[in-house]
Amino acid sequence: MQSSLVLTSLPSLPSFTPPKSFRRLPPPSAVAAPPLRHQAVTHSMPPEKADIFKSLEPWAAQSVLPLLKPIEQCWQPNEFLPLSSQPHHQFSDEVRSLRDRTAGLPDDYLVVLVGDMITEDALPTYQTMINTLDGVRDETGASANPWAMWTRAWTAEENRHGDLLRTYLYLSGRVDMNMIERTVQYLISSGMDPGTENNPYLGFVYTSFQERATFVSHGNTARLAKDAGDPVLARICGTIASDEKRHENAYVKIVEKLLEVDPTGAMMAIADMMKKKITMPAHLMYDGQDPSLFEHFAAVAQRLGIYTADDYADILEYLIGRWKLEKIEGGLTGEGRRAQDFVCGLAPRIRKLQERADERARKMQPRGVKFSWLFNKEVMV
Repeated sequence: MQSSLVLTSLPSLPSFTPPKSFRRLPPPSAVAAPPLRHQAVTHSMPPEKADIFKSLEPWAAQSVLPLLKPIEQCWQPNEFLPLSSQPHHQFSDEVRSLRDRTAGLPDDYLVVLVGDMITEDALPTYQTMINTLDGVRDETGASANPWAMWTRAWTAEENRHGDLLRTYLYLSGRVDMNMIERTVQYLISSGMDPGTENNPYLGFVYTSFQERATFVSHGNTARLAKDAGDPVLARICGTIASDEKRHENAYVKIVEKLLEVDPTGAMMAIADMMKKKITMPAHLMYDGQDPSLFEHFAAVAQRLGIYTADDYADILEYLIGRWKLEKIEGGLTGEGRRAQDFVCGLAPRIRKLQERADERARKMQPRGVKFSWLFNKEVMV
């Protein structure tokens, strides 16, 4: 799932007010929580809508589960790495070759690759988040419900991504693994706040957008790795991007089905998530030193063209087209039509606002930030 980025520079978007059924407030809590980007809201899906997901279980079994790959057909991390079981001299030669290739990777590229790896490695948080969604959670931990089966198998496929990137970076010798591992521990401990409110409508809109963003991000890291002379890393990032594309297709199909069976509910959910802005899973990233670590990581990715404000708008336009949002007419209430107008008019506004933000940024002096992941080397943001 998990690449990484939030548009930290994205200006405020035009107003859209979700319906009251999507804005129920939780009871007050005496337990301190990590800082959140959105007002805390829980269980915003009306209980009767859970029946929709129950009725869609046969459809999910037939249309979503087949997008998973049989384990026997899945790649495994060791296929891309020096094989430790081979004779010592051969293993050492392959590690030396890996280090020779990674020696040419620029420091700013390594910042993004490490950030992607950390995000992927925090997978327990993401499975936990999906299992908060009403009506589709894994009630027993081993439920035969197709929604639960998808979540477990999706997690199992995603788990390989962090394992592979972590080992590759470890063998490269270019990064401080102690600080990276500390960042992973902080991130899993902090959790995430995507604003999905235990609501599967919101959750599946979020994962549709986020998986598309991950596909774009890993695809661009593959391209830059090839340019820097590391074809093996390029193949690794490209393979991960292929997984993310397949997962994106699954989540997009789910939202597509929700638009068919409940056009207003699905349209309201899309508008609600876009009003909040899609916050990527690692937005609470911290290494114990830099309280703005995620923003600095995202700024480097933006500067390198790995994930940018234009990509954000491109993804929105892609989803509008894929879901045919502009063409939906039947089944929309007045609220649904207002949500439709908001979403379908959003991408050009985002681009225009971002152009102004970029113009302001060009007038600012570039500055360096020290990244603990790279032994406190300074990287421009």
